[in-house]
Amino acid sequence: MPYVDGFLLPVPTRNLAAYRRMAKAAGKIWREHGALEYRECVGDDLQPKNMVSFADAIKTKRGETVVFSWIVYASKADRNRVNKLVMKDPRMNEIVDPKKMPFDCARMAYGGFKVLVDG
Repeated sequence: MPYVDGFLLPVPTRNLAAYRRMAKAAGKIWREHGALEYRECVGDDLQPKNMVSFADAIKTKRGETVVFSWIVYASKADRNRVNKLVMKDPRMNEIVDPKKMPFDCARMAYGGFKVLVDG
């Protein structure tokens, strides 16, 4: 059964181009090491009625938007294998330099998910 890592993070809108470059490079590495899908989506319709918005959930500040991302793997075991390879990949050092991150990593939400419905 597929397994999904999900991410929700606040990104300053002025940093979206830098975030896109970083995410595009990271996605290539994840897919090379076996991820089935790698998606990065920027907020567009973030004001639902009678619900908690993603923006509220991660407490976006003025000038920030929400990025919703996920990575799909063949299984949880495969996710663990792929992530070990990704973290050892020297290209990741260039991509995730803490001094150059285009968003506040401390405010990122993350979780691993078993697929409940597929299709």
